[in-house]
Amino acid sequence: MDGVRHVLTLRIYYEDTDFSGAVYHASYLRFLERARTEILRAIGFDHRHLYETKREGFVVRRMTIDYLKPARMDDVVAVVTSAESVKAASLVLRQTVVRDGETLVTALAQCAYLRDGRPARMPERMRQEMMRTK
Repeated sequence: MDGVRHVLTLRIYYEDTDFSGAVYHASYLRFLERARTEILRAIGFDHRHLYETKREGFVVRRMTIDYLKPARMDDVVAVVTSAESVKAASLVLRQTVVRDGETLVTALAQCAYLRDGRPARMPERMRQEMMRTK
């Protein structure tokens, strides 16, 4: 399944790097999280609104990350996020961090949808939008 695709562009700042000027490995987790938030926003859903009104939303259950090449301070990178599989109460998102067409990081995020801390079906419109091919 191709699924919906979203691109988030970010600049690398000093605070994102380690002593050598390369992006610190944990900084990529923040970049990937921002991109997962933005793909939901792009299809019309807001994490805070979902939680405040319905006590529901996504949590990351498992994440696999491969660090291939470093990004460095002042680089502009793109985090590309696409839905690889979408089920009733979970989804898998494929994410890549690229710089000038070169893949730096790849990740798979398995996300579960929860309501009041328990697995629940995601809203049907959300599921349909995530499955939509662009």
